[in-house]
Amino acid sequence: DWRLDQTGHTRAALKTDPAAAHLLPTDPLWYLDTAGGEAGPLDCGVHAALLRRLLELPGLGRGDLPVVAELLAEAAPDLPRPAEGAALAVLEGPPLPVLKLASQAFTYWSAHRGYPVHQDYRGRLYDYAGVAFRYSKDEEQVETTPGDARHYATLADGQAARINRDLAAEATRQEELRQLGFAPVPARAFTYAGGALTGKLGLESEAAWERFFTDLAPRLAAAGWVVEYPRDFRHHVLEAESWEADLEEEGNGWFKLDLGILVEGRRLSLAPLLSNLFQREPRWLDAAKLKRIAQDETVILHTATGERVRVAAERIKPLASTLIDLFDALPAGGELRVSALDAPRLDFLADQARWQFKGDDELFRLAQRLKQAQGIKTVAPPPGFTLELRPYQREGLAWLQFLREQNLAGILADDMGLGKTAQALAHLLAEKQAGRLDQPALVVLPTSLVFNWKREAQRCAPDLKVLSLHGPNRADAFPLIPQHDVCLTTYPLLWRDEEELARHHYAFLILDEAQTVKNAKARAAGVVRRLQARHRLCLTGTPLENHLGELWAQFDFLLPGFLGDIKQFTSTWRTPIEKRGDQLRRDLLARRIAPFILRRKKEDVAKELPAKTIIVRSVELEGGQRDLYETVRAAMDAKVREEIASKGFNRSQIVILDALLKLRQVCCDPRLLKTVTAAAKVKERAKLDLLMDMLPELVEEGRRVLVFSQFTTMLALIAEALDRAGIGYVSLTGDTTNREEVVGRFQDGQVPVFLISLKAGGVGLNLTTADTVIHFDPWWNPAAEQQAIDR
Repeated sequence: DWRLDQTGHTRAALKTDPAAAHLLPTDPLWYLDTAGGEAGPLDCGVHAALLRRLLELPGLGRGDLPVVAELLAEAAPDLPRPAEGAALAVLEGPPLPVLKLASQAFTYWSAHRGYPVHQDYRGRLYDYAGVAFRYSKDEEQVETTPGDARHYATLADGQAARINRDLAAEATRQEELRQLGFAPVPARAFTYAGGALTGKLGLESEAAWERFFTDLAPRLAAAGWVVEYPRDFRHHVLEAESWEADLEEEGNGWFKLDLGILVEGRRLSLAPLLSNLFQREPRWLDAAKLKRIAQDETVILHTATGERVRVAAERIKPLASTLIDLFDALPAGGELRVSALDAPRLDFLADQARWQFKGDDELFRLAQRLKQAQGIKTVAPPPGFTLELRPYQREGLAWLQFLREQNLAGILADDMGLGKTAQALAHLLAEKQAGRLDQPALVVLPTSLVFNWKREAQRCAPDLKVLSLHGPNRADAFPLIPQHDVCLTTYPLLWRDEEELARHHYAFLILDEAQTVKNAKARAAGVVRRLQARHRLCLTGTPLENHLGELWAQFDFLLPGFLGDIKQFTSTWRTPIEKRGDQLRRDLLARRIAPFILRRKKEDVAKELPAKTIIVRSVELEGGQRDLYETVRAAMDAKVREEIASKGFNRSQIVILDALLKLRQVCCDPRLLKTVTAAAKVKERAKLDLLMDMLPELVEEGRRVLVFSQFTTMLALIAEALDRAGIGYVSLTGDTTNREEVVGRFQDGQVPVFLISLKAGGVGLNLTTADTVIHFDPWWNPAAEQQAIDR
């Protein structure tokens, strides 16, 4: 065939069928098809030497055409001859701009624009674009490129044509690309790469290419550009046709969740796509930034094979906010494991308009039941419960009953003084009356609370048979466990009595002051995990004191595996929240545990509380302290009787008061009894232990606490204990000279605890910021106590 070159000269050209990319100068001629990967001899019916000469001819002017045509007629009559003097077709008008996208693998490129240096023998794809302008007449089109000198062409029908190029329009179009961020690919960047991308354009970075189809392509189309690219161009964006969720029960309360999207008839697992997205774009892991992501923003997901899938942000945001922790250790298959206890966070799958769901919908029914836990109505206390429960306490009772109905466990985490013990006793009495307390309830508590539980049970629920597994003679009580409704033991005795306690199965295992087992490695924590019980509960005013590991320890007792093992919990929750301030995970963890924690603060239920609540905490003396008390009591009894016998009652009051004083000192702390040598050897301090159980919890709740004592020496001992516990305080006694400064520090909130002697604090003192008063040693004169409280 004969064609015009870009200068208007006629040149010989060879057309093959099928088309071949190259001709090899061999004899005979061979073709090379690089696209098909084929090569072979060329059958053209013409001698190879003649054909090579024709193809090597220089361009022919219009005057040369008749001469060449005559020569060919004689030498090779079967070959086509150049046309003589045919009229030129004219192609003109505004050019159609075309942007052609492609990628090429390079083993090296130097740093340029937003691209860091790359060197890897395996090669890496580099994205670029070529520009072309199409001029047309009727249905004929000819393509030019910037910088070439093409003004002539041969059309498909063999007609010669002249191109009237609009170079100004071409320049304007190229400026449009520059405004969108395109710039020439620097040839120097590929000096050692075996070739450069001459005349090609690139974007600022690889990340900019990822946004091409979402940001730039629509703008180019609106401006009249045609964008062309091969089907396998890696930034080509596919559309998600539908969203699917498969849920399969694994057993033991766990489900296998496989999320997927349908793309061009293929199902792609969604989990690895999202895991990749979250790694590429950390904004999805930040709660504040996640909220700012627009619902209609386009998000590009990357497949393992390099494909891109376009989805709306509104489809991804619920997954990021509810399942983000599941992507930390993504299994190879892309299937996520979800506990049945996590049912509420799969609510989004119930939207049938958005998700095609396959599997057992029992998990959704459980989710609805768990959501109901947040709005349970109050229930009446059981018959025979003598204490009138306030509305919030009735809600607490209903919540405990709900947990039992759903075979769940939980933490009743009301503030101190809101009646957690009463709610628990009402719950146990209701279970007994319903016939469900067919096995005893085992309550584990600090030693200082044993007496309080016994007294509360006798006062509120006298129908409950309570057994104390405490004291030196407790071995006699172990055989009686099955005959009782409630059995009380203490944390220090758990590991000693584990063998006896483990002989029985319990309807309930309740931990009072459950923060005591915050160290999961402690012996007591290990024992409570091994005991067998149908239902487990924790009672604590401070479920979290120092760090999230304490919360994990309690949930590991209540719902083993729910928060993973300690290593998983630390990497997934504790480290991101405590060390990185990850608000997204903080919010998600709070939502996960919400169905299993009921916490009311005093200010939340202030309208239901009386103006002043008085709580009496009784303390049972033990061990050496109890023996010392009995020794002093017996000695003072003899002395008082002797004094009354010799002097009469009225003249013996000093001795009587001295006896009462010594007994009060033994009860407060044996160290106050300076005159008795044996007192210094006593290690038990029951009241101080109880106080130091209470104060950290009160301080954690934000309480402002006044601690009164008649004995300034006792205040000094309390101060030592507060120092060891790291709790700030000020002290006011008769010896205090800077009274105004001390009061000011407490009133200004600098310290949470104020130690005050009863005498010094009884008058001339107004402490308006305090909300809790503790009388460490009740005084014989109630008026003096009341005056101190009124401060």
